[in-house]
Formats: sequence, C-alpha cells, structure tokens
Amino acid sequence: MKFVDEAVISVEAGSGGSGCLSFRREKYIPKGGPDGGDGGDGGDVVLVTDGGLNTLVDFRYKRRFRAESGRPGAGSDCTGRRGADLEVRVPAGTQVYDQDGEVLLGELLGDGERLTVARGGAHGLGNARFKSSTNRAPRKTTPGKPGEVRRLRLELKLLADVGLLGVPNAGKSTFLRAVSAARPKVADYPFTTLHPGLGVVRVSTDRSFVVADIPGLIEGAAQGAGLGTRFLRHLARTRLLLHLVDVAPLAGVASGGGDPVEEVNAVVRELEHFSPELAARERWLVLNKMDLVPPEARAKVQGKLLRALRWRGPVHTISALSGDGCAALCGELMTRLEALGRERDGGG
Repeated sequence: MKFVDEAVISVEAGSGGSGCLSFRREKYIPKGGPDGGDGGDGGDVVLVTDGGLNTLVDFRYKRRFRAESGRPGAGSDCTGRRGADLEVRVPAGTQVYDQDGEVLLGELLGDGERLTVARGGAHGLGNARFKSSTNRAPRKTTPGKPGEVRRLRLELKLLADVGLLGVPNAGKSTFLRAVSAARPKVADYPFTTLHPGLGVVRVSTDRSFVVADIPGLIEGAAQGAGLGTRFLRHLARTRLLLHLVDVAPLAGVASGGGDPVEEVNAVVRELEHFSPELAARERWLVLNKMDLVPPEARAKVQGKLLRALRWRGPVHTISALSGDGCAALCGELMTRLEALGRERDGGG
C-alpha cells in the first residue's frame, strides 16, 4: 500500500429540514388549529481514529464527504427525522487543519477519538410554533439552515516513542528488522526507504515501545535534495532519537558510506533547519556496522569519531545485520523511556 501522509478533502454537513405548514383536519372539528411540525437537524461530519489505518491513501480516491440532511416536518405535529452523522475514518496521529484559514482544528491520537469538523444545520420551525392568542392560524414556517462546508487539510504524524535518524545506507531499516517484526525493504543502494515505517520492539511480555524509521537525510535536504525533510514531521511526537552512523569507513572498510563525521554533522544541520525543537530532543549516537571493523580497531574507531564530533551523549555500538548489541540497546531504551514517562507524569 502506498504511504500517503497529506490529503485535502471537502466536508459538508447536512442541512436542516424545513418546517411544515399544516392545519388539523378531522371529522367534526371544522376549525382545527395549526399542527405543522419542525424539521430535523442536519447530520454532522465526524472524523474518527481507526487503529487499523496507518496512511491517508484512501483520501486519494475519495475527497468529498457529505452527511445526510434532516427530513422536513409533517402534519399532526410530526418532527422530521434528524440526518445521520457521517463518520470518516482516519489513522491515529492525524492533524486536521482548516484549509482556508490554516487553523488547527484538532488532532486525533488515541484509537476511537472523535472530532466534529462540520456541524449540521439547525432545523426549520413548523407553523405550530407560531400560534398565539392573536394569531390562531399562522402560515409562517422557517426553512432549515444549511450545514457547514469546509475544506480540510489532513496531516499524518506517526505515533512512535523512538525515531531513527541517519543518512541513506546507515542501516536504519536493517536495525528496524533486527529489533521488531517490521519488514522494511533493505538493499545496498541509497534511498531504499522511500516512506516512513513503524515497528514494535517487545523487550518483555509487558514492556514494549514503537520505533519510527524515515528516509535518510543528505546535505541540502532542506532545499529539496534527496527526499527532502518532509518526513521529519513523523519524528515530532517521538521522545528520543537514535542517530545511526556507518563507522566502517573510519577503519578503511568500504561499506557504501562516506565520512561518518561529515554525515553526522550534515544530518544535525538539516534537523536544526527543520525544527530547532526537534534538534534539541534527546539523541543517542548508535555506531552501526561494527562487524565490518576488525576487533582490535573498534575502540580506536569509536574514540576517533567521538573526539571529532565532541560527543557527550549516550553511545552504543551495534551490528544491525548480525544483531550484536541490539538487544542491549533496546533494553536501555526501554528503561529510559519508562523514566521519561515517570518524569512526564510528575513521578520524579
């Protein structure tokens, strides 16, 4: 299925039903009074999160959504039926903007959350509503009000705890395959990953977290080089970033990567250009492809890289291909995420 993370749709709530003009007509009651009923309200358009969806691709094929209008009133003081609401399913993590005013209407995060984006029109009044002591036979009614009409822009931001950063071929997708049941495409050429992907990492029976993998960044991504930076929005809700680096070139081993120091700095620059807030988020350095580096040279390679970067944060060495170091890294990630959760909840 093609991954789509933006869509523009039109929504139209139902119009209210018109009020009825009617007078009571029964045998032996020659002068019956007004008995025209009110119309029904129009139906709303409601967005509802569906845990089974992870893309906005359905909105490529259907872009207009219209709720049912209310039915008109009838005689004998019968009120028209209310129009049925229209529920539109969207994936969790969807932000909803008014396309005309560029106003954020809301965001849908948890499964089953609801957001009313267009309200139905109010019902019209029947002539029974206008009777009085001075107007015993009113012929006045009101029509139903039209429902709201809006153009909406939907943006999907994946819900994940950990986000993967790095240049193309740094091994992000291989890492995701190694630690989760996700099966992203892996190949020895740049931009194998064209769309973001999610994987659930299960550390134990009741301890797990979600990892988001996005296409690699290159120098000039903010100006449109490569696949640009648009996919960085999917890291906006993550609590921690893993920056994967191919360290094999520092040991003189050809692995398809370039200078690790320059690659790390290039990714950081693009990250800062996209969002200073995201760039300031906690980030761990993960030195990948250590299996290609001779054992006796690994400490030297690691020290050389950390000195060049002046790195002071957490560092892990792994081989995503063989799985070495991945379990230990995931265990520490889980512990850190639990600590962040306690801090967020005010538990210290």
